[in-house]
Amino acid sequence: MEATPAAAWRAYQGVSPSAVDEKDLIERYLPLVRNVVDRIKLNVPAHVDADDLYSVGITGLIAAVRKFDPEQGSTFASYAAMRIRGAILDELRRMDWCPRRARARARKLKTAINDVEQKLGRAATDDEVRSSLGLEPKEYAKWVEEAKPVTFINIDQESEAEEGKGGTLHELLADENDVTGRDNLEKEEFVQLLTQRIAELPDIPKKIIAMYYYENLRLAEIAAVFGLTESRICQIHAQTILGLRAYLQRVRDR
Repeated sequence: MEATPAAAWRAYQGVSPSAVDEKDLIERYLPLVRNVVDRIKLNVPAHVDADDLYSVGITGLIAAVRKFDPEQGSTFASYAAMRIRGAILDELRRMDWCPRRARARARKLKTAINDVEQKLGRAATDDEVRSSLGLEPKEYAKWVEEAKPVTFINIDQESEAEEGKGGTLHELLADENDVTGRDNLEKEEFVQLLTQRIAELPDIPKKIIAMYYYENLRLAEIAAVFGLTESRICQIHAQTILGLRAYLQRVRDR
C-alpha cells in the first residue's frame, strides 16, 4: 500500500534526512507549488513567466521540507504554502516588475472605477470605465494588465531598531486564532458587503468570481466555459477585483 503524505512525513522525521525521503515528500507536494503559482500569476503581468515562478516555488518547497518543525503546531501543507509563496514573492521583488508608470495607471484606474460607480450607483463595466478614461479597447486591456493589484512585503525580514536588529513582521502579526467579538462583527459585515456587491455584478464577472474562488477552476477551464480566451478572462477578473477593492475602500472611508 502506498504511504500517505502524513506517513511519509513521520517516516522522514524519524530518521536522518535521506535523498529518498526528501524526494518523496517534494514529489508529493509538487501540486501545492502549482496551486500557489496559479494564484500569484493571476495578479502579475503576462510577461512574468509561470515556469520561472514554478522553479522558484520548488526551492521554497525544498526549504519547507528541510526546515518544517511539527512542534510549531501548523500543518506541513500550510507551512509549505507560506514558504513557497515567500520564495516566489522574493523573486518578484528582485525582478522589480512593476514600474512607476504601471503604478500611476493603477491609481487612475481605481479613481475612474470609483467615479463611474458613484455616478451610476452600481458596479461599473469595463466598457464604462474604459470610456471614462478615453481609451481604446487594446490600450485599456494593457492598462488593466499592468495594474493587477499586488503589494509585496517581506514578513521574514528583520526590522531595524535602535538597539540593533528588531523582530520580523511575521513575529508581530496578530494571532489569527485570537479573535475578539469586534473582529467577528467586522468580518461578518465585510462578508455581507462583499457578498452583496458580488451579487450586483454583471453576469459574466459574477460567474468568473464564483468559478475561480468557490469552484477552484483554473482560468483556462473558465475560459473554455465561456468560449473566451484565457487573457480575456484574466482581464475581466482583474477589473472586477479592482472594482471590488474600490467599493470596499469607499465603504471604509464613509
